Amino acid sequence: MVTIYEVAARAGVSPATVSRVMNGAKVSAESERLVRAAAAELAFTPNRTARRLRGQRSAVIGLIIPDIENPFFTALARGVENRARAAGYSVVLCNTDEDPAREATYIDIALAEHMAGVILAPADDASDVSRLVAHRRPVVAVDRSLARADVDAVTVDNRAGGRSAAESLFAAGFTRVACITGPSSVETAQLRMAGWRQAASRHATGRADAAGTKSAKGTSGAKGSDGDLDELLRYADYRVDGGRAAMADLLALPRPPDAAVVANNLMAAGALDALHDAGLAPPGFGLAVFGDLPFASFGRRGIRVVDLPARELGEAAAALLLERIGGDDGPARTVVLRTRDHSTREQR
Repeated sequence: MVTIYEVAARAGVSPATVSRVMNGAKVSAESERLVRAAAAELAFTPNRTARRLRGQRSAVIGLIIPDIENPFFTALARGVENRARAAGYSVVLCNTDEDPAREATYIDIALAEHMAGVILAPADDASDVSRLVAHRRPVVAVDRSLARADVDAVTVDNRAGGRSAAESLFAAGFTRVACITGPSSVETAQLRMAGWRQAASRHATGRADAAGTKSAKGTSGAKGSDGDLDELLRYADYRVDGGRAAMADLLALPRPPDAAVVANNLMAAGALDALHDAGLAPPGFGLAVFGDLPFASFGRRGIRVVDLPARELGEAAAALLLERIGGDDGPARTVVLRTRDHSTREQR
């Protein structure tokens, strides 16, 4: 059996460098290239059993996500697996259905199975990883941060995305832009809503100022601000049915919206159902969505999409976790990826 010492000799590096490469820890690009080339030439395979006996941890990473049926999390999982597999780790996928109790069960399993570390998209703000931390199991939060733990996190700039989504609708001429966001206990839902509210408030203030100027000149009365934005805000469950119900409720208002920001792709599919039932559709009704729509059967013309770098989120989370598994004990880090150019694109 080929050893790391033979790989180190062939690559011209130290055995410690070979170990760091195989464990996914940071080394120079040139060192990693030399080690991987030598390992391929010698058909070297990391001894996972020995690694587990030394550290009482398996070469397995737990990935705990809220909804495997959502293409966003499917792409995220692919990013995690790509990075983990390159470092010699396998990934066990756990689906919580946004249920904190199921999440807690999977955390217990990760400990019982001596998993090397866990990547977690928290079910809600109360998610608890203290048992993992107490047992010195590395944890990285992905997509949503962990309010109760000082651990690494990889997220996107959700507030900026919500703001740019709403601004794109106002720029297109829509004047009453609603927001359908996720559960109030979920960080992404609150941040995307906050971005929408910032843009909508600025727009309402601008209209009020313009109306005041006209009134001062003696012109007929403009209404100014659309009033309380809470009337145009709906929380739902990040699922198709939740989006459908929220949009139907908005359309039933005495003054319904003419556009909406929808905080995830599954809710947008439901919102489109409700619009269709009401005889409405983009581009006549403005729609801006976080993430690509999941079903190809929907007509997508005129829908503005905030691109979420799902696979990149997974890759970045796995990279951080592998560094922790490799021995990095520095302060917790937060990596914030941009929604692509903080802009929207129109699907055709």
